[in-house]
Amino acid sequence: MSIDEQFDLSWKAVLNEEMKKPSFVQIGQFLQQKKQQGTIIYPEGNTIFNAFTQTPFDQVKVVLLGQDPYHGEGQAHGLCFSVQDGIKPPPSLMNIYKELATDIGKEIPVGGNLSHWAQQGVLMLNASLSVEANAPMSHSKIGWEQFTDAVIKKVSDEKNGIVFILWGQFAQAKEKLIDSSRHTILKAAHPSPLSAYKGFFGCKHFSKTNAILQAQGEKEIHW
Repeated sequence: MSIDEQFDLSWKAVLNEEMKKPSFVQIGQFLQQKKQQGTIIYPEGNTIFNAFTQTPFDQVKVVLLGQDPYHGEGQAHGLCFSVQDGIKPPPSLMNIYKELATDIGKEIPVGGNLSHWAQQGVLMLNASLSVEANAPMSHSKIGWEQFTDAVIKKVSDEKNGIVFILWGQFAQAKEKLIDSSRHTILKAAHPSPLSAYKGFFGCKHFSKTNAILQAQGEKEIHW
């Protein structure tokens, strides 16, 4: 699947100029070169832009920001915090499930595939969209953030009433890209075991998001 095929048509219209920029083209060249050298990169090439395949621009209601794809085998599939079917949910995701259980009473699932969120309008965007095996943040300086920052800004500038969920300091640094007079920003600690007890647990972001959507006449998310 080519890069072009991974973007829903509504995204192509919005990101056309960004995808033509030398910085974006260079990312593709860098990844190609790394693969030719035998470097293992996650997620697999046909799912790097999965967030844009699963959640068309015109259906975005919520933006959930992550930092970096999972770097273990079989985990990442282009949606932040989500893992592929058959893979054990990582610790951060388990904490997300615990908060879901206390917030809205959802039973903790066995698997960690959150595609059903994406398909309901939750744009699950990592700041970097690729990573090398067992090397967290290894692609954080190759130009991804220029692209993903542009995505956040496009959503902020061209839509109204979006709920932006920012967990942890890294995600919260993106607040400057969001027009808070047009959108709702929910902030809490990161769900990582290192910080979840500092304000992630008890944040009630799932019920709050649904209350905001309902007040705007939008369908709630079935978390």
